[in-house]
This record gives sequence, structure tokens and C-alpha cells, in this order.
Amino acid sequence: MSTPWRATVLGSQVAELLRRPGRFAATGLSLLIAAFVVFGAVMAQQIITATVVEKFRGTPEAVSIVVTPGDDGQDIGEARLREIRKTPSVAEAVGRIDGGSPLDGSAVERYLALSADPGTGALAEVRLLTGTYPAGPGRLAVNTRAAREYGLAPGSSLTLLRPGPDGEGARRVTVEVSGIVRSTATNDAEPTGYAPGPHLGELLGVTGYSRVDIRTGTASSGTGSVPAELTERIRQAVPGAHVRSGDAVREQEAREAVAEAKDVLELVTVFLGVAVGAAVLVATSTFRIVFARRVRQLALLRAIGASPRRLATALVAEGTVVGLLAGATGVLAAWGCARLVPPVARRFGHELSAPSHLPLTEAVLTVAGTGLLAVLAVLAPSLTASRVSPLQALRSAASGEGAAGGVGRTALGLLCAAGAALLARQQYGGLPRPGDTEYDRFAALTGVVLSGGLAFLALIALGPRLVRPVLSAVAVPLRRTGAAGRLAVAGVGGAPGRAASVSVVVALGVCLVGSTLTCLASLSAYERYRQAVEAPADFRLYAGDSESLDRSLAADLASHPELTDVTAFRTAEVVEGTRSATVSDLDLDTVRSGVGLTARTGSLGGLGPAHVVVDADNAHRLGVRAGDRVTLTFEGRPVHLTVAATLPGAGPYGGNFFVPAAELTRMGADAAPTTVTANASEDGAQGRIRAQRAITDTLTGPERGDGRVMAEEPAGQAGGSDDLRTTATTVIMVLGLTVLVAVAGVATTASLTVVERGREFGLLRALGLSGAAVHRMVTVECALYGVLGGILGLALAVPYSWLVVRVAETSAPFSVPAGELAAVFTALVLVTAAAGMLPALRASRTSPTVAVARTE
Repeated sequence: MSTPWRATVLGSQVAELLRRPGRFAATGLSLLIAAFVVFGAVMAQQIITATVVEKFRGTPEAVSIVVTPGDDGQDIGEARLREIRKTPSVAEAVGRIDGGSPLDGSAVERYLALSADPGTGALAEVRLLTGTYPAGPGRLAVNTRAAREYGLAPGSSLTLLRPGPDGEGARRVTVEVSGIVRSTATNDAEPTGYAPGPHLGELLGVTGYSRVDIRTGTASSGTGSVPAELTERIRQAVPGAHVRSGDAVREQEAREAVAEAKDVLELVTVFLGVAVGAAVLVATSTFRIVFARRVRQLALLRAIGASPRRLATALVAEGTVVGLLAGATGVLAAWGCARLVPPVARRFGHELSAPSHLPLTEAVLTVAGTGLLAVLAVLAPSLTASRVSPLQALRSAASGEGAAGGVGRTALGLLCAAGAALLARQQYGGLPRPGDTEYDRFAALTGVVLSGGLAFLALIALGPRLVRPVLSAVAVPLRRTGAAGRLAVAGVGGAPGRAASVSVVVALGVCLVGSTLTCLASLSAYERYRQAVEAPADFRLYAGDSESLDRSLAADLASHPELTDVTAFRTAEVVEGTRSATVSDLDLDTVRSGVGLTARTGSLGGLGPAHVVVDADNAHRLGVRAGDRVTLTFEGRPVHLTVAATLPGAGPYGGNFFVPAAELTRMGADAAPTTVTANASEDGAQGRIRAQRAITDTLTGPERGDGRVMAEEPAGQAGGSDDLRTTATTVIMVLGLTVLVAVAGVATTASLTVVERGREFGLLRALGLSGAAVHRMVTVECALYGVLGGILGLALAVPYSWLVVRVAETSAPFSVPAGELAAVFTALVLVTAAAGMLPALRASRTSPTVAVARTE
């Protein structure tokens, strides 16, 4: 009898699923989104990998074999190269040299990388754009980066500084720029000059090659296997050398080329787990509501003999079918979008390569994983629903809303909260001090993540008990907006478990997005500070053999329109205790415009007579903060100063203590400046070149100082900040998927609630509430889910952001982007309200006669 009964129970669930496909859409939507984003990440990795490999040509396709020096490190000489060329089946062999040289003829330091390349043929790594490729000694072709930054063109001349024999002095070698090329190997990442191997070796004074590329005569490209006998012959021609196939080298280069993209994708994968977890929470809540709506049907099955175990099995099977169908739909949707991305990107000027094939293994795993997620989501609701009493068949459908939470759930929540607090306290107590190089940040961040995970589990467990207190605090103005507002508050507060199920998922998205924004703001502020310290100005001129610069140098430089922000300051050696330090009268407000310094304690504006600003290392060593006293010794005389501020890190130009100019003079320092800084008045390479020429014209003698470029490429200064912002933007976009899942959960919950509360809406209409008021009531209820989730999420985001910033970079100032967080909160409330628009419209059309109708 077991088989017919099982078939009856399963058949009833399948019939119910086919009769109401809308419920499949409701329960499967969040799982479909999870499958879409997971498989979308797989396709994104394929697109990025294919694009990078397609554009990256580190080793030309024609290279069949690559020979590199052996373990002794000696380069391959010209004689060995000739032996390789004589080897049978070798059609072509070229030697590679990688080096570089400073450029002479400027007051500022410039550098040109140098690389050997034939310039033409199948083994060339460069393509000529203008001019001619060097065909003899004393000539170079430069890439587009060098031409742009150094103002070069065919016919220009360059003076290279070559080390003299035995390291004695430097020898100047003047070369002519014969042409402009573009590299397919480095994508012109740095200024580089090119010439054939023998000519470049003569120019650099080297007699060997760091690598030899070989093209065989058996194939036109490097694809395919290389005969073992040929490899052995080459090893005999170059004893001790490493011989690898071109395919193996290209594969390694491709792996290295996509390593950075893979790092980002791995980071994205971590956060995809968050979106998947959110989908499980939403699906669990949805299944619980759906099963509660079908309580009479389940009770009838119990009444005719279905056991709780078989009923639960049937419900789990139903959920599994929903998960598999949702997974398959999500995979197909992601595959279709991946095929559309390259042509769409091409229309916007971005070249992306299409994925070569459908990754069948990943697709099957995604569908199977979605089915497993459905099982996890449906398990608890099915067990609860299977215990329904047969007497429920005689009653109306239950609301599915139980108590706010049992004693066991509350105890579990408090236990998780206590564990989260203990872990957070442990990480706070172990925060590193400035200069601590042995601090294990990875372990500390792992502890913070575990603490945050426990805190979120506590939020899930205690959510039903938190809904009403939070709601009572934020719903005061809603109660004054009329009946619709009061009913919306009562509707959400009357079902705290359901409100918590939806709001917790919203809170997860808000917490992660808010934490990312806050950490980005704090670390960006520190990055700007670091840039201000490491590259405060475009040019820095400091004393050569003398201890100070010409007093008129700053005024002379300021007279050139090509220069701006010319600043002169002094530094001197002082003693604090038994340690020597540097004191400076640099005006900290004159550091690079737009990249300002910040104070960790006190205010930089408080620097006045008898006051000092202290860098982080000395502040920590002395145990001082703003308002404390320090004593410095200058030339044997003690100087007592009050700390106006402490810096979060090192000081500009290596300064440890900063005082006003009058204070440094009172201490007895020479009035002549020791350093002069200046910026180019115009942005871009040409502006810097003109500024360099102005400095060269001004420095008429070595006694006036030597110039050094501190920020040769301004965009490069912001590279760390740009990378940080790019990574954070990527993370925020992925975390937005969590919010998308949450919004889908709000829409699903609202839709099911409208069906479940049909009699309630009919009764309200019968009592005189207009359809528009019902519409507003349901919309406000959905908006309240966003409000509750936003408040709970930010309550976790801010303290954990502070802890993450302190762990990641102790010197970083904690900065809360209030405007961005407010925008996220507002947008979330509006989006969740919009998610309830269609269910609200359906509710507003409820007829008053439903109040007296029987439910299913």
C-alpha cells in the first residue's frame, strides 16, 4: 500500500504545481536569480579570459621553441645563437635583450626601458606605426608611451647614460629616434625603446641574450608539438640552457595575463556566496508562506492517511523540481546574455571576445546546485507543514505566522550575538600599532568575518523579536498619515516572523554594501594621504654638495608660467631622547592641491607658535596625542613644544616633526631653504615636459640644487586609489545582486500576502476603505520591509566597517560616507516600495464580496 499512497501524495503536489504555476514563479524566482548570477560569473570569467588571451601576445604565435639561460644565469652569447641557427629544422632564431637606461639632458630623472626585437617578420613583437625601424647602430624605435611622455618623434635624439667600465662614472650615448612602434607584448605599459639584438647589445654594452625565440621550418606557427630530437639538438648547441615549447610559454603568459582578472573574479565568487545565501533565505520564507496557504489541502491529505514523513517527502520533491527548473532557466538566461555581451560592448567601442563554448560541466553543476539549494530552502518549511493537524481541513487557511520566536530560537540568537561580540573584542584588543610589521592581517580579517557571520546569524534568530521595537520607533509618522499608514504598520507588525524573513535579507545587502562604501571612503582617504606623503609635488629640488639651496631659487622658479605651487622649506636634524629625527617647517597646507593631509588627533590648523605636528611612528613611540608636550634638542638646546596634531602615518619628505617657519628660525636654523618643490602648471605629458625645461633653464649651476621627478605620471599616483575603487565598485555591483534577491523576495512575499489576505482586503473595502487606500497600504508595507532592513543592516555595517578599516590599515582615518549611505537607504526603500506596486494593484481591485466568500 505504500507505493499507491506515495504516488497519491506526490501526484497531488504535482497537480497543485501545474494548477497554480504562479506559485512556481514565486518560489523559484530567487533561486533562478541565484543560478543566473552564479553561471553568469562563470561566463564572465570565460569572456575575460578569452579577451585577455586574444589581446595579449607576449610570445608571437610563430615561436615554436623558447631557449633561456640555465641555472648559472649566464646569457646566451652570439656564438651560441649562431649554433642554434645552424641546427636543422630551425628556420629563424632571434635573441632578446631586456634592459634600460636613464636619459640625460634634463634636470629631472627620466628612464627608458630597452628591448631587442627584429622589428619585422613572424617573430617580431612590435609593429611599426610611423618612420622606419632601426637598421643600424645608433638608432632606436620608441613606443607610443615614450613618444607621448618624452615628446619624441622620428628624427628626435636621445642621450642615454651607460655605466662606465667597472662602474666608473657614466658614459653618454646619443641615439636617433627612427620610428614609433606599438608593442603587442607589453601593450606599451612603460616608455620603451627597440632595436635589433646586435645593435641594442652594442648600445648597452652586453654580449649575450636573455632569451632566444625559435621558429621551426616544419610549421608556420608555434602550434603543435616540437620533435624531441630537435629539442635535444638545441640543448646540445646551448649546454645547460632551458628549452621549452612556444605553446608552454604562451600558456604560462596567458595564465599570468589573466591572473589579475582572476583575482577579481575570485573575490566576486566569495560575494556570490552571499547572494546565494540570500536566495536560500528568500526561498525558505516563500516556501513557508506557500505551504501555509495550502494548509487545508495538506490537512486533507493527512485526513485520508498520508503520514507526516511522506507528506514532507512530497513537499521536498516539489521544491527540488522547482529548484531544477529554476536552475536550468537561470543557466540558459546567463548563457544567452553572455552571447549578447560582446556585440553590445562592440557597439560602445569595447572589444570583448565571445565565449568559445557552453561549459557543460559548470552548467550541470549550477543546475544541480540550484536543486540542492531548493532542498535546503524547502526542508524546514516542509517539516513544519507536514505536521499539520487533519482538523485543519475544517478550518480556513492559516496565516502561517506563528509566534515571534520560541525560547530556543531566542537563546540561540543571544548565544550567536555573544560570540560575535567576543570575537570582535578580541580583534579590537589585538589591533596593530604603527610600524608593526608582524601583524597577521589575514587572520585578523578572518576573525572579523567570523564575528560578522555570527552577528548576522543572531539577527536571523532574533529578527522576529526586533521587528516590533524597530517598527514602533520608525512608524510614528506613518500612523499620522491616515488609515492606510496605520494599517500598513499593523500589517507588518502583525506578522513579525514574515517581516523578519524578508527584512533580514534586505539587511544583509545593506550591511555589505554599506560596509563596502564605508571601507572605501576610509581607505580612499588614507590613499590620498599616502599619495600626499609619497609624491607631494611633481618636482623636488634639493641641495647637492651644499647643505642649502640658493635663496633666490624659489622666486626664480615661480617666475616661470610653466610652473606653479613653488614652495621652499627647510629641514634640520634634532634629537628626541636618544634618537635623531628630522624637523621641518613645510607648510602642510601647501602639499599637492586636491590631495590633502589629515590628522589622526588634533587639527593641522592648530599649528602655531610653540606647537608641533608629529608623525605616527614618533607619536606612538612617545605616547603623545594632541595637547601633550614634547621636548626636542636642537644643537644642544632643548625646545619645548605642544603637540597640535598627530599624523595617521609618515610625514611628507620623511619629516618627523613639523613646526612653523618662525619657530624653526627661533630654534636657530639657517634661513636658506634645503628643499624646493613645484608642480607643472598644465596637466599631461606636454605640460610636464615644458615644466622640466623651465627647471633646466633655471638651474644654471650645481650649487643651486638637483631636481628629481616625484610624480612622473600623475595618473600613476592614483593607481592604487583607482584599483581600490575599481575593486570596490565590482564588489558593490555583485553585492547589488543580494539586494536584487531581497527585492525579489519582497515582491514575492507581497504577492503571496495579497492572495492570503484576500478576505482581509475585502473586509476593508466593505468597511469603506477605497481601492487607492488599499494600494497605498500594501505599497507602504513593502517600503517598511526596506526601512527595517536598512536600519538593521546599517546597525551592523558601521561598527564592522570601523573594525575592518582598523585591521586593514591602522593609520587610515575612519570616514563614514553619510551622503552615500543615505542615498543607498533611500533607494532601497523606493525599490522595495516599487516591488510591491503590482501586488498592491491586485489588492486594490479586491471586491468587498470576498469578505463573505469561502477561502480555498
